[in-house]
Amino acid sequence: QVQLVESGGGLVQAGGSLRLSCAASGDTICISAMGWYRQAPGKERELVAAIPSGGSTNYADSVKGRFTISRDNDKNTLYLQMNSLKPEDTAVYYCAARRYGWGLRAADYDYWGQGTQVTVSS
Repeated sequence: QVQLVESGGGLVQAGGSLRLSCAASGDTICISAMGWYRQAPGKERELVAAIPSGGSTNYADSVKGRFTISRDNDKNTLYLQMNSLKPEDTAVYYCAARRYGWGLRAADYDYWGQGTQVTVSS
């Protein structure tokens, strides 16, 4: 089993920045891909960004050029640097991890954190 704990959410004005972190513990050696998803009220959970154990990253079009995903495998930690935040970025942000292989759909991920709220005021 793998446990994921997000931190770093909060309230920020439009144009501001936040950095989310996700600490993984447990059987982390089995983790391959990791990703950030978000869910706004009344909307489906959507991919924000994903990163494999090695190789190129993947971003939603809506965040390209503003958000950066990275991971520190030595610290078992996933990050999401969010710049130039917009009110439409307001959502609960979830960290996700997948055993073996790669995927972009939420259903491809085996482990989920509890989520952290990001609110961007206009």
